[in-house]
Amino acid sequence: MDSTELSDLTELIQLIKPYLAHPATLLTGFVLASFVMIWRLQSVENKGFEGTIVGTLIMPYCSGFANLVFVYVMNHTKGGGKAVIENCLVNNVTNLTLILGLAALFYGASPPAKAENKKEKGKSQSTDQLRLYRLDMLLTLVAMFLFTGATWALAKDHVLDFYDGLVLIGLFLFWQVLHVFEVMKNNVRKNQSFRWSIIFDLLVIGVCAYVVYLSVDYLVQWATTAKNPYIKPSNLGWISGVIMVVPNALLALYYAHAGRQDIVVSSQVGDGHICIPMCIGLFALLHNIAIPHFFQLGVWIILGAGALNFLSIAIWGRLPRVAGLLLLGGYGVFLYKGLGS
Repeated sequence: MDSTELSDLTELIQLIKPYLAHPATLLTGFVLASFVMIWRLQSVENKGFEGTIVGTLIMPYCSGFANLVFVYVMNHTKGGGKAVIENCLVNNVTNLTLILGLAALFYGASPPAKAENKKEKGKSQSTDQLRLYRLDMLLTLVAMFLFTGATWALAKDHVLDFYDGLVLIGLFLFWQVLHVFEVMKNNVRKNQSFRWSIIFDLLVIGVCAYVVYLSVDYLVQWATTAKNPYIKPSNLGWISGVIMVVPNALLALYYAHAGRQDIVVSSQVGDGHICIPMCIGLFALLHNIAIPHFFQLGVWIILGAGALNFLSIAIWGRLPRVAGLLLLGGYGVFLYKGLGS
């Protein structure tokens, strides 16, 4: 490449750079990269993982990667602890109320996909599978109660420090190790192993993860410097929390339409595990976090929504439409109380 061609390339880069850094471009890149990451989950389910394992062990790292990036970015920003708490609370409340509420409202009456294959697999085998899925969903919700309750207890002195962060991260890692062993046990029972093609999926996810990182980094920079009455640095945690659940929300509606209630619930609750306790624990390792006043409200709504989900699944095996309406009402209360304070 000669000097003239190099000069033309430099001019072209300078010309398109403002468009690449535009918020709409960044947001589009974030959503597309997130979708590609999550898209590979459909193939991962047939490569040694299945059902709720996908929702609790694989999907959270794809849909929740942006939240982890947000922690890294806010590490270099003044007042980042408050924004991280806001981001995590908004993410978890939105998952458990708005997304699960919409899924129940639109698909609450649809039969589970596994129940439609009785002729092929036999009635007893299908029933046993549904019972296992129900138990897995209930276990995932129990973990959510543990993580949220532990965070609430550690925050009673109105601050989360380095040692609190260690406890939260330790709880999360222990939960993940349990699922790793569960995958290994399932593969031994079924005499199957991981497929080497999963390496391709991991490479694609790695590229998309870098795009997500760049998008979140630039979006945060834009939000903190933009002169817009609706986009304020003080609301960065709320805005980012809503944006980061969009890909996961559409995926949940897709699996709800497919009748995979087990993946719908486990993915939303599992995505919440990335935020509470993982993201909060990571930031607490780096900086002490002063607990904002709306933290208590967020915790109560998360626990209340979790209890409603738990009872619905334990009794009916899925969320009925009336439960979806109650969850949507809880999300409205959270927005009114949180943004209005």
